[in-house]
Formats: sequence, structure tokens, C-alpha cells
Amino acid sequence: MTNYKLGIVESRFADIIWAQEPLTTNELIKLCSRELQWKRTTTYTVLKKLSEHGIFQLRDKVVTSLISRDDYYALQSEQFVEDNFAGSLPTFIAAFTKRRTLTADEISKIHHMIDNAKEE
Repeated sequence: MTNYKLGIVESRFADIIWAQEPLTTNELIKLCSRELQWKRTTTYTVLKKLSEHGIFQLRDKVVTSLISRDDYYALQSEQFVEDNFAGSLPTFIAAFTKRRTLTADEISKIHHMIDNAKEE
């Protein structure tokens, strides 16, 4: 897995791939031209960079991900909690809820996640 942090534009590029994969390089170039106003060379440069970081791969002119969008952002969330809250999820939640009240629905969903975590 990767600990590389996507920038804003790279995130938009990655979202294009995650939403459309598998896709050919020609399809990716057309999408990036339309959605990001990129030239072919920019698309290849960014794809190469993110492939080197183990996020995507290019094989036989077909682009696929090596890590799903959900897994990528889960890793980023874990790293954020580790870096900023000494790995303590309760400390993160305390900081998060200090200035923001959770709705009843959010609390219910969090309870459900905790119950599911206990079972695993």
C-alpha cells in the first residue's frame, strides 16, 4: 500500500480513474482533456507518477487501480489520526466533536460501526 498523499488536482485525476476503470489510455486522455483541460503529456506524466507510488498501473494500454478509492482514503485517515492524535481514535473524536454537535443519525451510525467492529 502507499503512504503518498494526493494533491487536489491529483485527487481529481484519481477520481476519474476510480470512477471509470478499467479504461484505455486513449479514454483517459479524452476524459482528462475534457474534465481537467490537460494535454496528453500531462495525463501521462501524472499517471506515471501515481503508478510509481503504487496507486495505479498501466498494462497493455489499460489503466487500472492497485488500491481502491475507499482503501486509499482509509489509509490517509489512519495516517492523519496517527500523525495528529498519536494514533488515538478517541482523542480524534473528542477533538472533532468539541466544536461540532453530532446528529442523532450520525450517533446511530457510529454506534453501528462500533458494534460491527466488536464482531470482527
